[in-house]
Amino acid sequence: MFNNLGDRYWLKNAHIPFCLLENMTNFPQTREGLCNIDLEIYQGKISQILPSNSTLPDLPGIDLKKGIIFPGFIDLHTHLDKGHIWERSPNLLGTFDQALITAKKDAQTYWKPEDVYQRMEFGLKCSYAQGTVAIRTHLDSFGEQAKISFEVFKFLQKKWQNKLILQAVSLVGLDYFLTDEGEQLADYVAENQSILGGVAYMNPQLDQQLDRFFSLAKERNLDLDFHADETGDPNSICLQKIAQAAIRNQFTGKILCGHCCSLSVQSPDVINQTIKLVKKANISIVSLPMCNLYLQDRNPNHTPNWRGITDVHSLNKAGIPVAFASDNCRDPFYGFGDHDGLEVLKEAVRIAHLDTAYDDWVCSVNKTPAEIMGLSNLGRIGVDLSADLVIFKARYFSELFSRHQSDRIVLRQGKSIDTTLPDYSELDELVL
Repeated sequence: MFNNLGDRYWLKNAHIPFCLLENMTNFPQTREGLCNIDLEIYQGKISQILPSNSTLPDLPGIDLKKGIIFPGFIDLHTHLDKGHIWERSPNLLGTFDQALITAKKDAQTYWKPEDVYQRMEFGLKCSYAQGTVAIRTHLDSFGEQAKISFEVFKFLQKKWQNKLILQAVSLVGLDYFLTDEGEQLADYVAENQSILGGVAYMNPQLDQQLDRFFSLAKERNLDLDFHADETGDPNSICLQKIAQAAIRNQFTGKILCGHCCSLSVQSPDVINQTIKLVKKANISIVSLPMCNLYLQDRNPNHTPNWRGITDVHSLNKAGIPVAFASDNCRDPFYGFGDHDGLEVLKEAVRIAHLDTAYDDWVCSVNKTPAEIMGLSNLGRIGVDLSADLVIFKARYFSELFSRHQSDRIVLRQGKSIDTTLPDYSELDELVL
């Protein structure tokens, strides 16, 4: 339908969250912050944004009947290299420690280029079909695995360059960077114009590890991306330590910290102290609500007592950028998932109580992660921006979050794409 409208048409009578409208003021809003809008699409870009029922030129158009429009999703924290190994390597205990053991064994046994390629591309197909426009993925980078996975990533990055923007992050423990191999990895990350990443654990050498990590990044002009405090132990203060190290090393690059689960089970004094340091260090936070709900506080025959996620409300109140992302998909760390930005937002809303009022939380899967990734033209809706949009029949947030929205329409440069998801049988060639 959309592709028969030509290169100039109107999307009429749409609902768009005000917080996603770029440089727009004085639009009437519903109690949920939705604006009734008409959008003109011309040659793949948004050319006009007007209040609905404005006098419009005699051009083709579609009445969306107040259906909600989002910009394309930005998935800020994923593990495409681990994805879709659940059937051959399930985490039957469901614990974080068992996930580490199971994933490591799977990597040692199966992670050759063909295997990594097939699973990573399956994830990209899912993401693209559901409206994602940019993805950042962590890549396990110990020893020879770094070259295998980064080479596959680079091939896919080029193959998908007209559909998805892809960023890669190295993933090793911070202790790795105290070795010669760690310095070589930092060189390799720089050569590949990627992000230096690592996992922070509480240990007697943490400050030394962090100083070395920041030093390697500064010397190579690299941004940083941490896994931190993926635990319910209130004594785990890696986020605070990272912020102190950033300040101590006068680091001016971008810093992103993921998980930060323990923040939500610490005392108010520790929370306040940590948040002040995070704010001073200009650190952004990405919460992974589905994976953390799945893993944290899991014990056999035990009902979990907390939801696993970080203190997103306190972080947001302090003005710290907070995004949500999909994290792991169908692997030992999370047995479910489908690379869907709407599912991420929906579950974040439910798990973290982001509704009534929604405020700007809708930005957490598009505009905010786009800014963190340095993609200023993505994740928002504005004049002269590409018409990369996701259109839902749902008219209000309650409708949006109550159904799967599998009938969504995804536009790329104003043209609708095939939203058929890849069949799981595509993975049947994998060793099971």
